[in-house]
Amino acid sequence: MNDVVLTIIHFVVTFLFALGFLMTAATILTYLERKVQAYMQDRYGPLHYGPAGILQSPFDVVKLLLKEDIKSLKQVDSIVFKMAPVVFFAPVITAFVVLPFSPYLTAGALATGIIFYVALSSIDVIGVFMAGWGSNNKYALIGGLRSAAQMISYELPLVLSIVGVVMLSSVLAPGCGANADLAKCGIGSISFSQITAAQMQPGAPWFWFVLAQPLGLLIYYICGLAETNRSPFDLPEAESELVAGYLTEYSGLRWAMFFLGEYGNMTIVSAVATALFLGGWSGPGAAIGFWNGIFGVTGFGGFIAALIFNAFAVFWFVFKLSILLLIFMWIRSTLPRLRADQLMRFAWLFLIPMTLVNIILTGVALLLPIGTVWQIVVSAVINWILLFLMIFAFRRVTGVSPLGRTPQWIQRRSAARSVSGATGASAPKPALTTPAVEAKP
Repeated sequence: MNDVVLTIIHFVVTFLFALGFLMTAATILTYLERKVQAYMQDRYGPLHYGPAGILQSPFDVVKLLLKEDIKSLKQVDSIVFKMAPVVFFAPVITAFVVLPFSPYLTAGALATGIIFYVALSSIDVIGVFMAGWGSNNKYALIGGLRSAAQMISYELPLVLSIVGVVMLSSVLAPGCGANADLAKCGIGSISFSQITAAQMQPGAPWFWFVLAQPLGLLIYYICGLAETNRSPFDLPEAESELVAGYLTEYSGLRWAMFFLGEYGNMTIVSAVATALFLGGWSGPGAAIGFWNGIFGVTGFGGFIAALIFNAFAVFWFVFKLSILLLIFMWIRSTLPRLRADQLMRFAWLFLIPMTLVNIILTGVALLLPIGTVWQIVVSAVINWILLFLMIFAFRRVTGVSPLGRTPQWIQRRSAARSVSGATGASAPKPALTTPAVEAKP
């Protein structure tokens, strides 16, 4: 009975923390995004409400809660229109429960965390499409269709980019299940907590999987940008042609749910990347043995030790997560929006083949009969080589060079246009009058 009560308390605490963290993070991120973009673009950003405009975001929250909900009663499909924000926002809250902020603040009993996360991330597509369809607006419908195609396309490379981490966990994670030995069962773990623990081995406590799978992290992060409809993949909300996309007909609290869901998805993508590639909660001070040695293992001292350990764990997890969120804002302030054909070509003809090659080469390296350490070293070297090949192949895919140089085919096209323009300017214009009239003095 005590175990049941403790399990219920654990779940309630985890759920309330996740919900409070989501609300707080969304409010802070809206302010930070305005400020970060303002500093990058030589502007001030929020300035008037509170010191450095820090009260602007709370005021916006109050405004959205009190704002009138406007919709066209005759044309809008009322049920679909009202349910779309709920369908979009519900998976965001649910996914936060399984994110491993610390050894305590996670639903540790769920051993299928990655599968659960992937399943929940697929539900967002339905909510976005419902918003476009239920609005009965051609701009909203096109935005919903664009977003559905984009999210489905990038879902596949996103999942494939995680496979390399699961394969590494087959030789490093502490166990396949609750009490299983992973070295004996021989399969990779799909639990966030176990994958995080695999990056804190006693012999290599700082061996984060980004050292062995940098390509996986880069592809996952790119797909996360596309999944959250962030720049340069913000085609569903292209204001120059679709007004606000699938959000065109929404206002007030329903619009705020989509807005909150976008920032929630940004946080989830960053949290998953932190857990799978950046060591999760590992960091200086996040060692339960150290604090147990000071305060003891049992009784009140053990409770204090566990409390301090989990506080350090949450700090390091949120710190790494915040860095990835700042990169989200940096990219939005820097990169222009891709065209629709570039976006789809990049997913199907570049990212998916790269993830498949990464899986095959990682699997071959981990099957070599050279010992665990050399298997990981060989797979890491291969992955870093693939990473640089991917970076320098950008000019072939998007027409942009990573060295800041314009590709030759663009230079030739520009030169041809300038020559044709100069020729057209110097050519004599056709006469608008008859030769007889033109010959008169």
